[in-house]
Parts: sequence; structure tokens; C-alpha cells
Amino acid sequence: MAEDMQGGSASIVDRAKRILVEPKTEWERIDGEPATVGSIFTSWVVILAAIPAIATLVGSLVFGYRFFGIVYRPPIVTAVGTAIVQYVLSLVSVFVLSLVIDALAPTFGGTKNNVQATKVAAYSMTAGWIAGIVNIIPQLAILGVIGGLYSIYLLYLGLPRLMKAAADKAAVYTAAVIVAAIVLYFVIGAATAAVTGLFGPSRPMMPVGGEQLSGTVAVPGMGTVDLGKLQDASQRMEATSKRLQAGEAQPAVAPTALQALLPESLGPYRRVEVSNSGVGAGGVGGSTAEGRYESGGSSFALTLSDISAAGALAAMGSALNVQSSRQTATGYERTENVGGRMTTEKWDMNSKQGEYGVLVADRFMVQASGTVPNIDVLKGAVNAVGLSKLESMKG
Repeated sequence: MAEDMQGGSASIVDRAKRILVEPKTEWERIDGEPATVGSIFTSWVVILAAIPAIATLVGSLVFGYRFFGIVYRPPIVTAVGTAIVQYVLSLVSVFVLSLVIDALAPTFGGTKNNVQATKVAAYSMTAGWIAGIVNIIPQLAILGVIGGLYSIYLLYLGLPRLMKAAADKAAVYTAAVIVAAIVLYFVIGAATAAVTGLFGPSRPMMPVGGEQLSGTVAVPGMGTVDLGKLQDASQRMEATSKRLQAGEAQPAVAPTALQALLPESLGPYRRVEVSNSGVGAGGVGGSTAEGRYESGGSSFALTLSDISAAGALAAMGSALNVQSSRQTATGYERTENVGGRMTTEKWDMNSKQGEYGVLVADRFMVQASGTVPNIDVLKGAVNAVGLSKLESMKG
């Protein structure tokens, strides 16, 4: 497989597909192929680690960050600086994580081997890096947590095999490495914010591994997820991958088509502004349309977004049934599955500010946010779009 490491973009795409859809078999290939730390970085890490950084850069400048109907686009210098720092620290994290994996190996009956440790660190992060494509649409960055969850599954499968860990210690070894990865995630997030000074929307946290990987994984701010469901989610991703290979996947719906679904009025609210934008082609990329509505002293933004082929990751989120709930003195936040659709809801009684979003057909996000008398206004706006129409547009 040495040629696979040097075979250009086609080989990179093929390996990425295989590690996602048939990870057990692919770890066997990776285990036996010749490589060096340098070749792993130059042919894999430096390429895939750029995906979330570039997606974040494009998303922040094209779509911007949205807070209760207000759109913020960072200065170009700030956005570029953030992307560069994020990218460099991602490279550093792979190197540091490989050192941790290698150092811990003897403790858990494994064999020290810095090349094998680098393979584990690099290839297990594949799902998280590819999931970073959703950062093109900042409002959907939360879906990136699904890639993080799948990366944990990849680590769980590959670590014991490549590092030759004792069977009875493999789970604890994996848990220890996951803890190290979490620490790295927090360090990278803090360093990026400190260096760039960019305080955009909060990112979802990496999952925290418990001692029993066969049970559940706690996701800060999102509840718990059963790792056993990852296999089913993987099969759903495999089906999507096959459709892409066969040229059957639809590209993102045109931004103008999404805009046409935005009502001119919603009860007493009148649409005072409308916009749309899109990026990508051939089933990869995304599009969005937004309308701003006002009535008296209240207003809200209604946004429709299509994440195209990246919806396979959203399907994994639905399969994993990610959910959470948080109550405060003045309001609440919750994420749950309602009628088979991932739904997010946030409300503050004092400020009368809220958000309500629904993921439709594991592909389209419909979200309303703003300052209104009650959360029902936002729910009504989302439902008025015609969620069944969006489902029919999935194809």
C-alpha cells in the first residue's frame, strides 16, 4: 500500500472512504503497510487537517455567524488568522497525540512504535476532519460533533490492533488516549481563541470517554450517546458513499429555490429583507437563504440551509439520538428527537430571545431566531416553511 500513500488525490479519497465505511478492514491494511512519520504527515495529515480550517474560513466570510437575527462577519485578517492557527494546531495535536499513544503502549501491554502511533493518531481523526466541511455553514457546525464521535469509534478499532495492546487492557488504553485527545482539544480551542481574539459561536465539545467504551460516551452540553449505535450509523454513511460514487447524489438545492420557500408574511410579521448564497457543486457544499421579519418591536430571522452530501453525517446524528437539556433561572436549552427529526430549542424569558431549529430529511436545517413575545412564534415560522416540501426536495 506504499503506492496508496503516494498516489495523489484519488488515493486519498479512496482511503478516506474506506476508513469511514469499512474501518476494520482498512485498519488491517494500515497496520501492515510501510510508512514513516513524515510520509503520514505529508500525504494525509497536512491535507485532511485543512478541511475544517478552510471550511470555517469560507463559512465565516460567506455566511457569517448569526446571533438572534444579527449577522456577524469577521474581518478578513481575523478570519484568515483563525484558520491558520487552527490548521497549525491541528498538525501539532496529531504529533502530540502520537507521542501519548506511543508512551502509554507498554503500560497496557502494547509495543512502542512511533510510526504505528502516528498512524493511529492521524487516521482516527479522519471522520472529524471530514465532518469539518459543515463549518462552511457556521450554524451547522454543531453537526461536526458527529464526526468527532465517529473518530472515537475509529480510535477504538485501530488503537489495540496497531499498538498490539493486550486484549484485557485495550479498552482502558483507548479510554486513556481519549482523555488525552480531549485535553488536546481544549488546549487547541483556548490557544486559537487567545491568538486570534475571535469569539464566534461556541463549538461543540469533543466527547468524553467513560471507562467502558462498550457503554455510552458523555458529550458536554449534549448528553450521552450509545457507542453501540455507531455501527448502524456507519452503514448509513456507506450507503451515501455508494450513491456518491455512482453519481446518484443530488447537489445542493439552488439558493434561489430555498428562498422561494420563505413566506412574504407570517401572521402580523412582514418580510423586510431576504438574501441567499451558496458554495460548492457536485453534491458537496451547501446553500442557504434567509428572510428577516418584523412586527412592531419584535423581529426574527428565518433561515433555510442545505448541507447536501454532508447530510450523511447528519444521518449519523439522528441514528445516535443525540439529546440534551439545560434549565436556567430565566429559560432553557434543549436538543432532542421530535417526530424523527433532530430539533433544537432555546428560550430566555427575560430578554424574549430565542431560537428554534429542525433538521429535515437529515439534510435541511430550518431555523428561526430573534426577539419575539414567545417561542411559539419561532416554532410557527419554522413550520410555515412547509417541511414536507423540503423532504421532497431531497430526492
